[in-house]
Amino acid sequence: MSHNPNAINRNQREAIGILSIGTFLEYFDLMLYVHMAVVLNELFFPKDDPLSYQLLTSFTFASTFIISPIGSFVIGWVGDQIGRKSTIMITTFIMAASCATMASVGTYAEVGVTASITMIICRMLQGFSSLGEAMGASIYLTEVLKSPTRYVACGMVGTATRLGGLLALSIALLSISMNLNWRLAFWIGAVIAFVGIFARMRLRETPEFVDFKRRMKNRAEQSGQDIESLSFGQEKINPKTVLYCILSVLIMPFYIYVTYIYIWEIS
Repeated sequence: MSHNPNAINRNQREAIGILSIGTFLEYFDLMLYVHMAVVLNELFFPKDDPLSYQLLTSFTFASTFIISPIGSFVIGWVGDQIGRKSTIMITTFIMAASCATMASVGTYAEVGVTASITMIICRMLQGFSSLGEAMGASIYLTEVLKSPTRYVACGMVGTATRLGGLLALSIALLSISMNLNWRLAFWIGAVIAFVGIFARMRLRETPEFVDFKRRMKNRAEQSGQDIESLSFGQEKINPKTVLYCILSVLIMPFYIYVTYIYIWEIS
């Protein structure tokens, strides 16, 4: 009986499942606020000043997506420093903590401007971790799987982000239509995210990253140089590539903003 070189083992299947489900849940947490913004903006921002209200709510919405490329860059750098698994754990924790904070913070009527500031910071942190989460999961699967399986697995991660947003829309619609406590939806998201942290502890560091660190350590010992000076910082970054990457990421939030703010008025 011939051996299939593209077959995946139990650990690889588990990694695909954990990362896909984890990304699905993270994007559920990320998009939940977007779909419940009509309710939450009334609770967390001052309504007595229409201009300030419009600016704050728009900034809260936009900052989540503006900060995403920056978060992806920083988290990617951290991943090159300490490992792929660690970045996935970090992004999951940031998302879970932000969601829990949003679920427990008092409204503007209760704590004043502190509510607005807290909500903005939480949304920025969610944006910071969201793209790094998706990219981190894709990089992890790319390094533990071979072609063509890696392409299918990375596609599953991308699909999971869309499905997470769809579930968030469903939960938000149910919560608003049935007049349920909105905090319950956020607590559910936070609890699920914290469960995801423990699930991802089962992941192992990618063999490719471990081998890379080993080779860099050996080279540093042979040359007498510091390992950090050999591992990172020598590759030149093309500014055009960075700009194109940022613009490609901003297409989606621009599309969502136009759809939510302007298109609905046409109908």
